[in-house]
Amino acid sequence: MDMESAEIDAHTVQDFVEVLEKHILDCEKRGQYEEAELARSRLEQLRQHEEERRRTDLRKQQMTERLAIEQAHANEINEFNEIWDRKSAEFEAHAANLQNQLADRHRAEHQAQVEKLRRDTEPRTPRWSKDLLNLRKIQETLAKMKKYVEAEKTKCQADKVEASEHAMWKQKRETRIGALEEQFCHKQQLEMGGLIKRIQSGREEQRQARKTELERMLQRYNNVKSQLETQQRIIQQRVERFPLTAPSGTSVSRPPSAGQRQVIAS
Repeated sequence: MDMESAEIDAHTVQDFVEVLEKHILDCEKRGQYEEAELARSRLEQLRQHEEERRRTDLRKQQMTERLAIEQAHANEINEFNEIWDRKSAEFEAHAANLQNQLADRHRAEHQAQVEKLRRDTEPRTPRWSKDLLNLRKIQETLAKMKKYVEAEKTKCQADKVEASEHAMWKQKRETRIGALEEQFCHKQQLEMGGLIKRIQSGREEQRQARKTELERMLQRYNNVKSQLETQQRIIQQRVERFPLTAPSGTSVSRPPSAGQRQVIAS
């Protein structure tokens, strides 16, 4: 039964009650006591029936009101989760993009740095020892003197010294290049670590903001629910005291949805 039909029935019953009450008084005046008793009995039945109907309607109405609050809250939760899930996805996509961009830049800068180190790190060529230079001079002198056997022996000796000094130069240079490259990579790692830390901080801020807003939303829901329950108890008490005349309507403002709150905030 809708509210309009209920109001019509209530008015009809009230009119009938007034008619019966007037009829009872008329019967009393005319001494028609049996007729008055029948009318009184009918009036009592009518009142009991109407009281029970109003109680039943009130229970249904209040149940509908509670279900409406629950449904509104469920819708708000769904909307809240959709909004924050979208925010989280956008944040993670942006964070991944920042990391990818930085990683690409680091790769390019690292390659350029390695090339620069290979090109510019001193000493770029071996610095031969006096012993090696002296052996080469002896080698050349012996060759000019046509002492090829001795020149060959000296050359072999000089080649060994040169190979040893070249290996030592290469090892020291590679060690220095490696150390400089490691320093460069460490700076890049610090930069990437700083970005990751800022991303994590932003992620935590977003998580905390979501938690805070959820707590506020749940508090609003609990407040509305508590307000409704309080008003419904008051109406129930009034209906119990004045079953035929007490109003049964409840008015409780519902919390705005997450989307509506964003519009209000903007």
